[in-house]
Amino acid sequence: MNRTVLQVPMTIDLKEQAELVSFDYGFSSLQEVVRFMLNKLARRELSITVSEVEKIEKLSLSSQKRYQKALTNIKKGKDIFRPKNSSEFLKMLRT
Repeated sequence: MNRTVLQVPMTIDLKEQAELVSFDYGFSSLQEVVRFMLNKLARRELSITVSEVEKIEKLSLSSQKRYQKALTNIKKGKDIFRPKNSSEFLKMLRT
């Protein structure tokens, strides 16, 4: 069996992070992950999906305080408007 070496330039940080994840997935090395993926790719058994991960936005300190105050008011039943019917509800949405 003839062998060849594949060199893939990357940052040290990327290599270290990928190694940690590969160990979590049960692989013994990063090279084993690459061989596994290349074998799957060569047999057309590899499915690749590209999607964006939703970025979680954090509230500012003032927004957190406002949110907590709103939750407290809701629990106390304070500053809550309950429409009597659907037309009153729709009117409230328009204002």
